[in-house]
Amino acid sequence: MLTITQALYDQLVAHARADHPDEACGVVAGPAGTGRAERFIPMLNAARSPTFYEFDSQDLLRLYREMDDRDEEPVIVYHSHTATEAYPSRTDVTYANEPGAHYVLVSTADTDGAGEFQFRSYRIVDGVITEEDVKVVEAY
Repeated sequence: MLTITQALYDQLVAHARADHPDEACGVVAGPAGTGRAERFIPMLNAARSPTFYEFDSQDLLRLYREMDDRDEEPVIVYHSHTATEAYPSRTDVTYANEPGAHYVLVSTADTDGAGEFQFRSYRIVDGVITEEDVKVVEAY
């Protein structure tokens, strides 16, 4: 299960909406070994595409060095889908190289009639997608 604060939840949704119609992407880092998502790090979608996201390689290298210096790890890797449901595509699965991370997708398309966005979380390990519950809390 992914436990996330309301503030972080709101930031992820706001980033997805702000970058629409392009896909938004980023990371939420946390203290290594805790599984606690704490630091919101929006990234630039280097592809600037409504159907694809790509982290800039230099930005990603800088981020990993910074997380290492702060004894952090990526707890959440997130991106948005602008025209499809919040479910990992084959490309998303190919890019999922953090087996300990939660992969959050925010869809800014009303694909299910349930509202203006979907917020879903997955574990993706060795190409296997497992959806998990999301618990939103006021604070840890």
